[in-house]
Amino acid sequence: MKTSSELTILTVNRHSISVESAVKYLQTSGKLGQFIGDIIRQYIIEQEIKTRNDIDINQVVTEQAIIDFRLQNKLSDPQKFNEWLQKNGTDYDSFHKSVTFGFQLEKLKSLVAEPKLQEYFIERKIFLDRVVISRIIVANHELAEELQTQIEEGVSFEYLAREYSLTDDRMVNGMMGAVSRGKMPDTLRAAVDIASPGNIIGPIKLDDKYGLFRVEQYLPASLEDTQLKQALQNELFEKWLAGKTQKLTVKLQME
Repeated sequence: MKTSSELTILTVNRHSISVESAVKYLQTSGKLGQFIGDIIRQYIIEQEIKTRNDIDINQVVTEQAIIDFRLQNKLSDPQKFNEWLQKNGTDYDSFHKSVTFGFQLEKLKSLVAEPKLQEYFIERKIFLDRVVISRIIVANHELAEELQTQIEEGVSFEYLAREYSLTDDRMVNGMMGAVSRGKMPDTLRAAVDIASPGNIIGPIKLDDKYGLFRVEQYLPASLEDTQLKQALQNELFEKWLAGKTQKLTVKLQME
């Protein structure tokens, strides 16, 4: 049986690179840990797929996905498709398995995340909820109060933001855009939570400055948002993978 120093993993300009040499190259480049991590990740996923009976993928789904891919990439001609496969270092069987695996992985993610998704969403909701706000940030409380009075008397918030605010967003009338509730200072979040769109909040002391804020729009998070749901599923899946990885005994075998 060949050892790692004898087993060729790659040929470059007719020069054979052994498994042992490849590992040393990865160590030198500082990428061995990532390489091993990717292998372990794939091992865990494939073992889980093999041992479960609820991740079967209808081959019709895979075939249709391949057809759609070929049409989208102008590879409907068999010769062009074969050339693309060769250029990407694969063949049809391997490509077919890769597409099937993609569907299996997404189904596994869903199955792993579903039992904890609602609870996790509630835990994360304060960071997922966003509020669109505008602001005027000034150096002292007296000026902030004066600007608040001017706003109450009808002076444009946007005008005052452009004229007095110390932040770069003064160039866009003080518009901060959508801000996560969880990333707001506690005093600001408490005021925002009881305000209505259009309300002026402040002056509020933030570090060594003072701010006036206008609530523009509330953007509450919802699991009806497909992209958000997918993102949370991915986060839960990565946590699940990390837990599985911690339970493994891994040894780099070079002989």
